[in-house]
Amino acid sequence: MNWLDSEAFTLFGQHIIWLDMVGNILGLITLALGFRRSLWTWPVQFLSGLVLFGAFYGHLTGSAGKQVVVMLVALYGWWQWNRGGERAEDGRIAVRFATWPERFAMIAAAAAGTVAVALLFTAYPRLSWDPWPDAYIFVGTIVAMYAQARGMVEFWFAWLLVDLVGVPLNFANGYAFSGFVYVIYGALVLWGLRDWWLRSRRAGRPVLEGAPA
Repeated sequence: MNWLDSEAFTLFGQHIIWLDMVGNILGLITLALGFRRSLWTWPVQFLSGLVLFGAFYGHLTGSAGKQVVVMLVALYGWWQWNRGGERAEDGRIAVRFATWPERFAMIAAAAAGTVAVALLFTAYPRLSWDPWPDAYIFVGTIVAMYAQARGMVEFWFAWLLVDLVGVPLNFANGYAFSGFVYVIYGALVLWGLRDWWLRSRRAGRPVLEGAPA
């Protein structure tokens, strides 16, 4: 495992560690699988969290702890897509827009969660290098994963909101590699948003009696 914790290359003055690079690449694969509504989304997400936990453990305690939460949500997503939720005609999870109560609940949870986590990070500076934006990104990621597990189109909107902070924050703090990863995330999110949006409209379209299937 020593070589995994070693430097892979240097980009824009940033030292890229193998574990960090592999974890971020797995994260991109996870998003692509989510677009396809593949059940493999969740095992790959769990593996990404496990790899990034290894990358952060021992020197970035807060970041390592966040990956534990991500892995737990990945297990919930696996259970939800494997055993719960409606199915589309292709047998995969059906997608839909959230109801207004669900939207309000997610917004309230995101707001309260961001404040709570930011205050925790502020009280314990070792947990985060930038408490409020870091808390926003972390909580936003969890909300996005929850919406994805429930098959909600809003999953993609949540990811876009995370990217709006994540991209400039990483570039501003000299994390060019992570910034570029977030840019690719943004492109995948727009692609996935279009697909899920169209699927939700087709799923909600009434079928006339006697019309061909």
